[in-house]
Amino acid sequence: MIVKPLRSDLQKYLKKHHLSRKFNKQIALFSQNPRHPSLNTEILEPKSLKIYSFRIDRKYRVIFITKLNEAEIIDMNDHYQ
Repeated sequence: MIVKPLRSDLQKYLKKHHLSRKFNKQIALFSQNPRHPSLNTEILEPKSLKIYSFRIDRKYRVIFITKLNEAEIIDMNDHYQ
């Protein structure tokens, strides 16, 4: 799957939380197989909006949408807040 380039605010979020290396690893897995087991990819509620998430690590998640064979990351957040 092709992943659109990150917005600048999301790049800053990665740097602020020291997640760049983990994120790059997960994006590589996601590009090869969006359903890779270590990503824990899931559809969020309400399912009709077709918004998905995958793990960066146990604490942080990436929120994304898909169109055809392209994913756009719309948010990153602390899963527990």
